Amino acid sequence: MKKYLKNILAATMILSMTTALAACGGSAPADNNEDANADGAENSGKQKLVLATSADFPPYEFYEGGEVVGIDVEVAKAIADKLGYELEIQDMIFDSIIPSIVSGKADIGMAGMTVTEDRLESVDFTDSYATGIQSIIVKEGSPITSVDDLLAEGANNKVGVQTTTTGDTYTTADIEKKGLGTVERYNKGTDAIEALKAGKVDCVVIDNEPAKKFVESNEGLQILDTEYTIENYAIALAKDSELTEPINKALTELIEDGTVQSIVDKYITAE
Repeated sequence: MKKYLKNILAATMILSMTTALAACGGSAPADNNEDANADGAENSGKQKLVLATSADFPPYEFYEGGEVVGIDVEVAKAIADKLGYELEIQDMIFDSIIPSIVSGKADIGMAGMTVTEDRLESVDFTDSYATGIQSIIVKEGSPITSVDDLLAEGANNKVGVQTTTTGDTYTTADIEKKGLGTVERYNKGTDAIEALKAGKVDCVVIDNEPAKKFVESNEGLQILDTEYTIENYAIALAKDSELTEPINKALTELIEDGTVQSIVDKYITAE
């Protein structure tokens, strides 16, 4: 009988210890959305903030040593740290970022994304954290010498873009729909550059920072002196997301304390 009671007591102690250990496990910060990516937090002391990005857009997001790095990644990590989340990165083609957010597979989207009316129909955006320039890349000696050549009456150029980017949006409206040329769409910016090198398109319209990287690594290409347009980048979130307010607050603090600028300066050297 004593042995039986001792076994019951031992089992009770083990159960109590297991319960106590489980109670010590991490939980989401009190101010965070409790439902945010709960499925991804099963094995972590923190809830995960899932970032959807397209890691072919240097210096905002790109691979280095098998790891996705860049301005957007570091800004997202700083926001996650400030809010008490663990950042999880999901790399995908740019065209899949907004659908991923809408479906709930990702919490935020960052890939040098500009706020546009079309995108606002599907997602919300935070305040802006960076300014971008849409530039035009051509082969050296190209007859295209400025943005005016693309928009001139009688123009008929093939323009390469990364699909669903603002470069795609602007050139479709300004060039294709006005009968001034055609727009060739590619899943990746690198694919558009390869098309330019092969003579399949006459120019590529893309953000200035990746444009500089592409020109540096591909001989015979140049960026025109005149930009196509100037735009502001922001973070995409689901409509009416409970994360919007805390992320905006964290973003404001990171801008004010110089963190965001220091991240930008790390990747973009002033000319």
